Amino acid sequence: MRVGILRAPSPLPGFGLSFGITMTVLSIVVLLPIGALLGRGLMIGPGELWDMVNSRRIWAALSLSFRVALAASLFNLVFGLALAWVLVRYRFWGRRFIDAAVDLPFALPTAVAGISLTALYAPNGAFGQALAPLGIQVAYSELGIWMALVFIGLPFVVRTVQPVIEELDRELEEASATLGAQRLATLRRVILPTLTPALLTGFALALARSVGEYGSVIFIAGNLPFKTEIAPLLIVIRLEEYNYDAATAIGIAMLVISFAMLFAINAIQIWSRRRIGLV
Repeated sequence: MRVGILRAPSPLPGFGLSFGITMTVLSIVVLLPIGALLGRGLMIGPGELWDMVNSRRIWAALSLSFRVALAASLFNLVFGLALAWVLVRYRFWGRRFIDAAVDLPFALPTAVAGISLTALYAPNGAFGQALAPLGIQVAYSELGIWMALVFIGLPFVVRTVQPVIEELDRELEEASATLGAQRLATLRRVILPTLTPALLTGFALALARSVGEYGSVIFIAGNLPFKTEIAPLLIVIRLEEYNYDAATAIGIAMLVISFAMLFAINAIQIWSRRRIGLV
């Protein structure tokens, strides 16, 4: 007698239909655009692609985009964790307002954010005038690009870590304190290992968004070649010149570098999950 396997009821349709719909949407939204980019790259040829990318201006733009994006994401990793912890663990006046303000970069058009930051930190802006006597220039510098990327990347870390902190069992912290561990030891050995997978996910999301950010950066960057010109702006310039092959070459270079960075982050995330026993 054959005994059927009991399966838990699911609100979604069968696996075949659900998988088919998922792969269709994924292909249209993600795989086909990437495939088209790589396909055009194959038509151009590796040698010509390298010749188009191998210039001082493009390497300077790529270095600036990834360097500042990494610095902004690392800052968001630390400050986003602190902000999420405060919002979850403490009750104070204005907490709901701050919690809602975290989502503002999601709702605000990036061009508006760039114009607002430029108006504030330009040499004749409210904050720019105050910083000028100190020799600090924010607008039209790498610092301004960094500030714009911090603004658009912070919500990714906060909203990724916040639910995990809410589910964090406080009894683990109390047990650690009972065993004589100091606060720093509890943070390092109990809390951070549990939060590491979520932190890495938020970091990866913020980094991916920052690398390709365009609207909020071009206004405050100044777009000076070899100084404050970002790679996405170079792609737009090449497209406006109808030089689609050069735009493809820069896009593929960004894709390869981004894939390598995300692969490393995912490898660290898998290792951290195995270390705390989640995999």
